[in-house]
Parts: sequence; structure tokens; C-alpha cells
Amino acid sequence: MIKNLTNVRGIKCWGAHTGVKSLRRDLAIIYSTVPASAAAVFTQNQVVAAPVSLSKKHIKNGKAQAIVINAGNANAANGEQGMRGAEAMAEILAGELKIEKEMVLVSSTGVIGEPFPTEEIVQGIKENAGKLTTKSNAGTFVANAILTTDTFAKEGFVEFDLEGYEVNMAGIAKGSGMIHPNMATMLSFIVTDAAIDPKLLQKTVKEVVDVTFNMITVDGDTSTNDMVAVLANGKAQNDELKTKEDKGYRVFRKNLEDMMMHLAQQIVSDGEGASKFIEYEVVNAKSVKKARTILRSISTSTLVKTAMFGRDPNWGRIISAAGNAGVPFNYEKVDLHLGSESKTAIILKDGVPVDVDKSYLKKLLRESHIHIKLDMKEGKANAKGWGTDLTTDYVMFNSIYTT
Repeated sequence: MIKNLTNVRGIKCWGAHTGVKSLRRDLAIIYSTVPASAAAVFTQNQVVAAPVSLSKKHIKNGKAQAIVINAGNANAANGEQGMRGAEAMAEILAGELKIEKEMVLVSSTGVIGEPFPTEEIVQGIKENAGKLTTKSNAGTFVANAILTTDTFAKEGFVEFDLEGYEVNMAGIAKGSGMIHPNMATMLSFIVTDAAIDPKLLQKTVKEVVDVTFNMITVDGDTSTNDMVAVLANGKAQNDELKTKEDKGYRVFRKNLEDMMMHLAQQIVSDGEGASKFIEYEVVNAKSVKKARTILRSISTSTLVKTAMFGRDPNWGRIISAAGNAGVPFNYEKVDLHLGSESKTAIILKDGVPVDVDKSYLKKLLRESHIHIKLDMKEGKANAKGWGTDLTTDYVMFNSIYTT
């Protein structure tokens, strides 16, 4: 049996159908039986959904014990009615679990601007809070209850040794369209039984998100509801990690990064209408910031995405997107590699085109996994990112999203 959220010590959960979505589960609850260190990062969109505003407020003290998520309605751009709905979700769940409402994080996903169905969701919380369990099927229910346009549930689990203590970590995510660096219509919730100081956890989560979730893109749009939240309840009984120099910290961070990377790549692989999974690399740049900036400019380029969809080895679009990043570099020094996951060809050497058989390149681009690498040859900093092509199916799907 595949392990999931319920295999983390002290974690109970449940996913249910409340009627907000017609056929699928649409309410998820994750509960730690003891207060946990909590950390989160949120959308950088200037339009912020009510549950994001409330969760930012609740997590300020670095503690949380429960997360409640509804799918089918984003509870964004709903004014006071939306905020009352988010607060009601926290208050009702807190009452059912007999914890403080500030210990509840709230999240929503779905269509923006639709009136929030507070009564249905609150009633769903009342009916399902008592069903929280450690049974494995509950973890599966939760992973499915947070989905919107996703075609599959995104889950991960890992166990590792932390200075002689067995630690478990599990995560779920949702996301398919409106995915862009600095997060986008995506949610991810990770739980672990490791013991770690809240401030250290927050720093670690922010840093790890920057190299995982913040390096993916599907269509270049951010959303109003994005959230990545991590609960660490200490049930593994390891010595609490308090600084980056503590023994075991690097192991914890590596496993958290692997978990987020796994979930982020699952989101990209489920991109709406996508036919290609594209891995981007910018290597040997002067700084990580510069490498990431150039990479994001390439990965979000509509012209690059459509070229990959059409299997067109039009390298001019790639180098043009790099030059559009707003950071200076010497074009006459760069090398560009393009191809499939297993085999690439160098098509630009020191800024000069290499004589490569276009038919061979088109054959490489037929693969579902594409690799683009730009070698700046000006330093030692590298960056990786992931994205999709832009297909006619994507356009059709999103042209009728609410109708």
C-alpha cells in the first residue's frame, strides 16, 4: 500500500463531498493531534483571496494544528461576505476539534468572484470533522478533495533517518493551469513528524519554495489563492532543530526539497492541455538571481512554448527570450543546447549557429520530455526550472472555463 499523509505520526485527515462541486470531493481537513510548528508562503498576486489573508494572520506565531481546504470556489473578490466565510470555516472546525481558531489555516481553490457558499461548507465541516482518521484511504480522499481542473491527485511520501530517529514526511498538491513562477493557482500541504523550530522552518520553507514551486510555469499567470503550508508536529521525538548548523538539519532540508520538487514536477506534468514537459537550465551565470531571471524569461515565453508544441527547433525564440530578461550578458559567449531528455544537440556555440540537421532536431522534439540548456560562460551560478508547451487544447479549455 502506498503511504500518504496518514502515515505521519499524529496526523489525521478526511476528504468529503459537500455539494460545492457536482461529482467530486470538495472538502479536505488535515489535523495534527498536537500543536505543530507551522510555516507557509502565499501568492504574490496583488489580488488576495480571503482565506490567504486569514491564514497569513493565523500563522504569524508559527503554530498551527489544522488545515481546512475547499475546492470549487476560490472565495476571492467576494468582499466582506468572503472574509466571513473564511472565518466561519476556521471557527467551526476549531469548535469541532476543541482548539483555538487561530490554530486553523484556511485555503480555497476554484472559480474567482462567485459568491462563497458558506452554509454548505460549514455544514460539511460539521458533518465530517468527526470522521478524521489515520486510515490510509483518508489520505487519498484529501489528495483528491483539493483538485479542480487536475487530472490526477498529486501525492508524495518519504521516511528518513534524522540522527537516529525515524522521520516521516508526506505532501499533497493541486495545480494544472494558471501556474507561474512565484506560485500560481496551486496549493500544497506538507506534514512531517520532525521537530523543528518555527522560525527555522519558515526560513527553510521560503528558501526551498524558491528553487521548486517558484521555478515552474504552465501559462504565465499567477492566482489569488496560492499557498504552500508545512506542519511539523515533533512526534518523531528527535532533538528539535533550531539552527542550520544543527546535526540533522541538512538531511531535513534535503528531504523537504525533494518532496517539494516531486510535487512541483507533478503539477507541471498535469499542465492543462500540455503535450510536453520542458526542463530548462541556465548554467555558469554570474549569480543565481541572474540565472533564475533569464530562465524565467525563457520558460514563460509564449513563442518558446508554441515552438515546442510544434516541434519547431526555432532556437532564435529561445535566445530572444533570454535577451528579453532585462539583465545584461554577452551573447557572443553563450552556448545553447536543445533536445530530448536523453539526448541534446548544441545549436549555438559562442553565439554562432552550429550546423545541425533540422530533421534530427525535429525528431528529438517529438519526445514528451524536452530539455533546453543555456550556458552563459560567465560564472558558476546555475538554475533549473520546469514548464510545458502551449497547445490548442489549452486555449480551448480555458476559453470556456466557467461555461
